[in-house]
Amino acid sequence: MSTTKKEQVERKRAGKGSRTCFRCGTHQAIIRSYGLYMCRRCFRETAVKLGFRKYS
Repeated sequence: MSTTKKEQVERKRAGKGSRTCFRCGTHQAIIRSYGLYMCRRCFRETAVKLGFRKYS
């Protein structure tokens, strides 16, 4: 069974594979709060630049 060109181009619409980190492209541990769409590792690197503070 072969895939058509349309199936190859279509983007996944729902589920874990549809959301990627806009910085590194991973599908794991995406933070979607506040519209960040960034993985937790990238968030820790850029949190201060984004205006977040660590309280404890």
